[in-house]
Amino acid sequence: MSPSTAAAPASERLHALDALRGGALLLGIVLHAAMSFVPATPRFWFIQDTHPSLLLGLLTFTIHVFRMTTFFLMAGFFARMSFHRRGTQAFVRDRLQRIGLPLVVGWPILFTPMSLIAIWASHFPNGGWSRSWPPVLPNFPLTHLWFIYVLLELYVAMLLLRGGFVWLDASGTWRAVIDRLFAGIMRSPLAALVLAIPIGIAFCLDQRWINVMGVRTPDQSLITNAQAWIGFGTAFAVGWLMHRQIDLLRLIERRWLPHLLLALVLILISFVLSGVMLSAPGAPKLPVSFATLRLVSAILYAPAIWIATFAVMGLALRFMSGFSPTWRYLADASYWLYLIHLPIVMALQVALSQLDWPGPVKFAVILTVAIPPMLASYHLFVRFTFIGAVLNGRRAEKRDLPHGGIATA
Repeated sequence: MSPSTAAAPASERLHALDALRGGALLLGIVLHAAMSFVPATPRFWFIQDTHPSLLLGLLTFTIHVFRMTTFFLMAGFFARMSFHRRGTQAFVRDRLQRIGLPLVVGWPILFTPMSLIAIWASHFPNGGWSRSWPPVLPNFPLTHLWFIYVLLELYVAMLLLRGGFVWLDASGTWRAVIDRLFAGIMRSPLAALVLAIPIGIAFCLDQRWINVMGVRTPDQSLITNAQAWIGFGTAFAVGWLMHRQIDLLRLIERRWLPHLLLALVLILISFVLSGVMLSAPGAPKLPVSFATLRLVSAILYAPAIWIATFAVMGLALRFMSGFSPTWRYLADASYWLYLIHLPIVMALQVALSQLDWPGPVKFAVILTVAIPPMLASYHLFVRFTFIGAVLNGRRAEKRDLPHGGIATA
């Protein structure tokens, strides 16, 4: 089955999805800015603020549920679009330039100040991290750039898988069957539950998993773990298959409200369960075993990932379709902002960590101080330069934004 050819409606929806992809990256900045305020014992961020906030804990938990699944779904969707526009060789060159090069060049530039900031943080209570250097392979601190590494792996896997299908299925029969099966799943009200099965099984098989981890990310290793392959690989594949049948987006758009309401309920229940599980080792009398809590948590958290992902997709399709100069600009800037944000956010977290201010106030200060200079750096040093051409596949012109066209990264 070929992609939908309804050009005008599809174009409107693509603006929404491009904004959603940029929004997923920007939410990463919000997530990391709030991490130092999460009340957790033991701490899991490089520094824990003296004024933790349960509200910010809920914010990080909520964003963590859907953000990366949404991003990888969008990555798969736009990857297929780019592949069919460019062809195999041009697609590979484009991905190496826009994904591979920022990883190789950006990692040492970013990791150096992050390490120095962590050393600074170690001079304060509840601060610092212990890292062996040089790392013993395959252990390697990819930090927040792990998503680029996984993207490259998924591009390779998908190109190999697609090549195998084209070679073995010259008539397209198998692909037509897969399209019908995928469409049948997506048309079902239980689509999110079906898609949640693989990652739900992965959670259940991981005896150390608790829901605050979400899908385990390979941020400290060059070997991508099974949960990342299953969780993010499934999302990437869903995006790729969804681009083959763009009209399926209408179903997600129509269901945005029930998805949103159900996602909020599941996230709140899962958040409460996370608190119970984190306190379980010290709790003298729990009505159920920790293993039972973990199983229930996995059963709830896995569908919450997909229901929340469909909720934010539906919201974007419902309320953000059509060209918006503001969202176009932010979508273009989001990649650069996400790449550079972590050292800036970390430095501000350490600087504010000992102040006797409420956590939400410090969190607001971090974002208020960090985002304007990052946007300025994008506008002055990236958007109209060769760096912008590397990251976004084109160099913006110093004129009014065009009323059309979307990035296809």
